[in-house]
Order: sequence, then structure tokens, then C-alpha cells
Amino acid sequence: MNFFPRLIFSHFSRHFATLSKLPNNFTKIPSKYRPQAIRDAQQALTDYLHCTRYIPFVYAEHIAKNSFFSLSSLISGINFSTTSFNRNVLRFLRYHPINEYEFFFESIGIDYEEVGGLLPSKKFFFSEDETVLEAASALSGFGFPWNKLGKLYKEEILIFKASSKELKARLFKIKECGFSNIPVIGICLAFPYVLRGGGVNELRGEIVALLNDLKRVFLDFDLGNHVEDNVDAWYEICRKIRVFYDLGCEKGKIGELIGRNKNLFLQYPEEVLVSKIEYFSRFLVPKEAIGMLILRNPEILDSDLETPMISVMGMLKHFGLSVEKRDSVAKEYPYVLGRNKMTNLPNVMRALNLHEWLFDRSKNGNHRLLANYTLNDDEDLDKGFRDSFEKIQFSRTPVHTMEKLMFLHRVGFGENSLTMKVLAHVHGTGSELQERFDSLLGLGFEFSKLCRIVHMTPKVLNQHPKTVERKVNFLCHEMGVSLDYLDIFPAFLCFNLEKRIKPRYRFHKWLTENGLCTRNYSIASIVATGEKSFIARLGRIHPDALNEWFENFSYKESDNSIQD
Repeated sequence: MNFFPRLIFSHFSRHFATLSKLPNNFTKIPSKYRPQAIRDAQQALTDYLHCTRYIPFVYAEHIAKNSFFSLSSLISGINFSTTSFNRNVLRFLRYHPINEYEFFFESIGIDYEEVGGLLPSKKFFFSEDETVLEAASALSGFGFPWNKLGKLYKEEILIFKASSKELKARLFKIKECGFSNIPVIGICLAFPYVLRGGGVNELRGEIVALLNDLKRVFLDFDLGNHVEDNVDAWYEICRKIRVFYDLGCEKGKIGELIGRNKNLFLQYPEEVLVSKIEYFSRFLVPKEAIGMLILRNPEILDSDLETPMISVMGMLKHFGLSVEKRDSVAKEYPYVLGRNKMTNLPNVMRALNLHEWLFDRSKNGNHRLLANYTLNDDEDLDKGFRDSFEKIQFSRTPVHTMEKLMFLHRVGFGENSLTMKVLAHVHGTGSELQERFDSLLGLGFEFSKLCRIVHMTPKVLNQHPKTVERKVNFLCHEMGVSLDYLDIFPAFLCFNLEKRIKPRYRFHKWLTENGLCTRNYSIASIVATGEKSFIARLGRIHPDALNEWFENFSYKESDNSIQD
């Protein structure tokens, strides 16, 4: 898609998205008159706020021109006229005062749908509490764009409880570090807590550490001279820097490192930075370590970590895993071997329980191994997988089956015949399987062990997450067994909780407590034994066991199916 059609598509997308949020009555105004209706209403609201409510004109105008949805809702109940709409709106406002905070919050850039949750409970007018407007006026007077003040309000509401004098003092304290107004604004928008309270002379602790880093970066290493002299450019560069602090990098300690790698912040969009962080986060390593990896090796942002195909065994060899350990991997995790995509590498390594090892290898000077890895054309091709893959293309539901296969690859299963056997037994869409897998992780299953369970007993993924959760809770809480037991007997999760697991376990517990059974049967033996064999066993345990079972423990309906 070239630029012009893309521009048209973007324009109409925004247009229809906006129309869907507008009040019904407003959309009844003929489309050719809507711009005029908005202009007239904005002018009327400006006059009302300034002349009737005594709000300084410049702020009244900011509020009127930046509160589109609140204004649209207001005028939706006023009859439109091409000649007198401005007067109609003014007349309406005289008898129907507005909630000034509603219009204000939208005007400073807060999403209209969030405004309702921010409104003071018993205040409608700024005259009841001028603190918020006074703070906004002080910030705007310093040069903050009015419609960006919402970023400060949402993150640090205390800023808007400070007096104009306090805010000005805090701003000029930051300027004393050597910054002009525009850089100060960019810093404050990216790090609102620098305007937090504590007294005009108390920029201490983490704030001082942050400002020391920023001075080192922008002044000592001259990054500031490479940033355009406008608020958006400074806000963008500061937002990229903040990413590393949000990862846990210590304030006051990384200024020099950022300064020496300033091209990272000048050349790469924030989206590229965030996408690489998200990629390495999937190795489940400390976030600070990810930040330091990228700061020390910014060239890693150029690497394509999404589309290349890899050989799992080839990647392990490429990163230096010994022959002995590779042989052990092949025996223990055959379902992970074969080919996969680079984008799935974090989960592939988690399935092998080697994720920390590979990240440590990357962190300790081997990050280029990810970028320079290449796959030979005929390397690690599995004929059984290829044959099954071709059959999918000619099946009745190729798209549905491919979604399931992509799910298996995402969680670490490779291109091999074992993966295809698992594929044949899992049911549901790719997104449903992912939800069930994630819910099991949420219950405390280790990633590597869960992949092995899916390999051994694929039908574990065919149940609703709540069903599995109840079984796990019963296993851990009533039976007093850890999740590790499922490494031995994963099929436990496939048996019906109410019809099979609960009655049999509780009956064996009763037998033991009453001294009728001295043998210690395993959970697998209790649950998995077929119905006829189970009944025969009870007869051998004690003559009265069968009567007790049928009268007080067995599920009363027929139990033809052992699975949920």
C-alpha cells in the first residue's frame, strides 16, 4: 500500500471511529454543517467560560477547543441553526451550567471515557476549588502544551494540588541543572515525578539521581544538541530513556552508558526498542539485565529476531552447548527438536529449560550469535513432519489446523513427527489452546514440565481452564500432593473430578482410616484402574467394602466416560 491510499485509509478510520462515539442527536446535524456547529459551540463555550465564569480567556479557549466529545454531548440537545447556533448555545448555558471539570479533564488530553472516573464528587465549578486550574495555568505559562497536561495528571495527581508558586519553583530548580524550558518540559512529561511535592528545595534522592544522569547524557555527552528544539522531540527522546529506568536500571548509574550509546536513542523508534525488550523478556530473566544488554549492545536492535527459521539443535551448537549436553537434550526433549522460527526461540529454550543459559551467553559478549546464525537449506528437515504438513493443506479445515500447529510451535514444539501426533489430539482454536496453556502456567506449572505433560498427554489441553483448576486444587489441597506428581501421572488431569477422582480417593481414605486397607495404593492406581478391576479390588480388600462404596461413595449416574 503506497503513501496516498494509506493516508486516505487512516483519515477515514479516524473519522468513523470518532462518529461511533458521538451522541446520536449530534450525528443528525447534516455533515456539511458539523464543522460550523463545532466552531460556533467552541466560541460560545469560550465566551461563557470567560465572560460568565471569569476564567482567563486563554484557558477558556484551551478548554473549549480541546473538549470535543464533552462539547458534542452538550450541543446534541440544542436545535441547530446555521444563523443563530452560537446564540442558542449561549442561551442554553445560561440556564444549564456545565461541569467545568469534565470539559477541563478532556481538554488536557485525558480520554473522554476515563473522565467520569476523575470528576470530583461534589464540585462542578472551578470557583469551588481553583487549585487544579491554577496548576494547569502555571504549567501552560511555562510552555507545557495544554493538551498534554493529562499525562502529568494521570501519573502524578499531586502536581495539580500544588500552588502556582510551588510549581514554578520546582520547574526553575530543574532549569538550574542547565536545561532550557523545552527540555524541562520534555523531561517532566516523561518523568512526571520530578514535579512531585516535598518542598521547593528538596529535589533529592531518585529525582536528583535522575537529573544527574540526564545532565550527563544531554549536556556532557551532547545528546541535547542532536534533539530538535520542540516539546514532542524532547518528550520522545526522554520517553526512550525512561524505558530503561522502568526496566529497573538504577538512576544515577547509567548516565554515562546512555551517553556513550546516544545513537540508540536517535536512530531507533521506541517501538523497535520495546519490541526487542518484549522478546528478551520471554526468556524470563531479570528486566534490568535486558536493559543492560541493549544499552551495552545497541546493535542488537538491528537484528531480525522474528522471521528467520532456526534449527533447534543447530542453535544450541551455535551457542556452544557441548556434544554431551546436546545428546541429553535430544533424549529428554525430542518433541522440541527440528525447525522453528526465531520469534519462538525464547519459548523453545524454556521448553528445554535452557532459557537462562542462552540469555547469559548473549549477555556475556555473544549477542552477535543471534544475528549471524544461518540455517542451511537441508538442515534438520523431518520427513514425517513434512508429509503430515502437506496433508494439512488438503484437509477439510487447513486454516483451523494450522492455527493449532502455530500454537504448538509458539510454546516450543518443533517441526517433528512427535509434534504432529500431539496436534492430532488437541482440540480447540489456536487462541483457546493458548488460553488453556497460559492458565496452567498460572496454576504454577513450570514451562518445561508443562510442555512435557502436553507431549505425554495432549488431551490435558482439551478442557476448560476452570475444570483443570478444580482438579489441581483438589490434588494439591485435599490430596496433599504437589504439582510435581503430574510429571509421573499427567493423565490425572483427564479424569472426571466428580465421577472418578473425588469418590475413589475419598473411599480409599475411608478404608485406610478405618483399618480396612493396609496397602498404600498410588494415586494413579486409585484413579486410573478400570471400573471392573476397581470393583474386583474392593471385593478383595474387605467383604463390606463393596456395599460401603455403592451406598456412600460411588457416583450415582452411569460413568461411561472417564474424561470431562
